[in-house]
Amino acid sequence: MRNFRNIIATLSIAFLLTGCPMLGGEGGGGSSPLAFLPFVLIFVLFYFLILRPQQKQSKQKKLMLSELKRGDDIITSGGIYGKILNISEDDVVTLEITKGMSIRISRSAIAGLQPSAEESKGKEEKSK
Repeated sequence: MRNFRNIIATLSIAFLLTGCPMLGGEGGGGSSPLAFLPFVLIFVLFYFLILRPQQKQSKQKKLMLSELKRGDDIITSGGIYGKILNISEDDVVTLEITKGMSIRISRSAIAGLQPSAEESKGKEEKSK
């Protein structure tokens, strides 16, 4: 929500700078090189608020998926918690969801690693 407000504010400023008559600008018809400045600023803003964080998150997920190993506790994108029993060559992961019950899922269906007991305990201590 915060990013959305920042984008709206930037677009409003850009329209004012370009002279949009609806927002109180003069609406002049000149083709000044400064007229392109707001569009460049909008692109830079979109890059840093939307594109760059999305690329960073995608790289982190690819790294996490490539570093999966047997015994890792994970959660799938469907919300199933389990422990990795085996990872085959064709990216099929065998996941133990309870004693004696295992399922096979695609590696890409893994949403993330479960936080270990030590990590969750550390977070609880920080919040106190």
